[in-house]
Amino acid sequence: MTTPCDALVIGAGPAGLMAAEAMARAGRQVLIAEAKPSPARKFLMAGKSGLNLTKDEPLSAFLPAYAEAAPALRAALTAFGPAEVQHWAQELGQPVFTGSSGRVFPRAMKASPLLRAWLARLSDLGVRLETRWRWTGWSEAFAFDTPGGARAIAPRCAVLACGGASWSRLGSDGAWAGLMSGVPLAPFQPANIGFTVPWSAHMARHFGAPVKNVALHAGDTKVRGEFVISRDGVEGGGIYALSRPLREGARLTLDLAPDLPLDTIRARLARPRGKASLANHLRKALRLDPVKQALLMECARPLPGDIAPLIKALPVPLDGPRPIDQAISTAGGIRFEGLDDHLMIRARPGTFAAGEMLDWEAPTGGYLLTACLATGLWAGRHAAHWT
Repeated sequence: MTTPCDALVIGAGPAGLMAAEAMARAGRQVLIAEAKPSPARKFLMAGKSGLNLTKDEPLSAFLPAYAEAAPALRAALTAFGPAEVQHWAQELGQPVFTGSSGRVFPRAMKASPLLRAWLARLSDLGVRLETRWRWTGWSEAFAFDTPGGARAIAPRCAVLACGGASWSRLGSDGAWAGLMSGVPLAPFQPANIGFTVPWSAHMARHFGAPVKNVALHAGDTKVRGEFVISRDGVEGGGIYALSRPLREGARLTLDLAPDLPLDTIRARLARPRGKASLANHLRKALRLDPVKQALLMECARPLPGDIAPLIKALPVPLDGPRPIDQAISTAGGIRFEGLDDHLMIRARPGTFAAGEMLDWEAPTGGYLLTACLATGLWAGRHAAHWT
């Protein structure tokens, strides 16, 4: 049997919950279908290390983080950008603060209080949430496998917010792509991902160690930040910011002393070192800590007579990105050419899409979550007025 429904949302992550709220506030009776046993699992996981909601900067500085997708996202982010995200969190009883880097966090530094307040507000608006409902196909109706058996739902309007293709254990497995016949898709690729490095045994004692105050270069992109040496390779904010050019084959080089020009490094290293070891000389002359020294020895052995250029541009051999399921987010998904300006799927009138299902990527730092919320709201508002 097919059950009629006023408004359907598939996926209970940030984009889906935002779409549901927009439709409920417009007077629609909303059903959310979530495949996992509980909502917003990836959102909660992200909050375990401090929930970075957005970045406090003007839209003119914020939009370029989305590269070629910025024009397609401009309208949604203009309607719901960094300032609106902060106000939204505060309305849910979660005060926020801005760190020195401009990143915005709830004072609780966790996602769970925000999510509890949000789900309570959605319940008050009459939104119905069904968990363990896995979407399996669509024709005239949307088909689901549910704990009570197969169900078919025929909504007047719908928003798809099924996530990308990373962190499958949390619900984002990309399986929905196999259901999108007639909808143009870009292939999934890992974004905000670590990269494999074939470390020697000498690096084992540094696994888990942060590498701070470095400049990282890949192609035409340069970032100042830090990263972590892991058993498998390199990961962390500085690496994630370069994941796109690195994924596309650019070489990674490190400036281990970004505040010192090349000539200064040469002059300091030329000072007599007496009986001091090279390690002590590097520590005293350049303040290179043991982790940076280990990287230098690992990636440039045997060292040449003039090591100053290597300190300014140390090549790190990469064996490619880690598996896509380990990525914080993914590139790829529904191409914008398959959507209208309201994020409605052209091949499926009355069905809209939002969040990481869309073909955009952005670095960590608040850009990911803000765009998910913004596109969810944009799709939900326009879906609510579909007749």
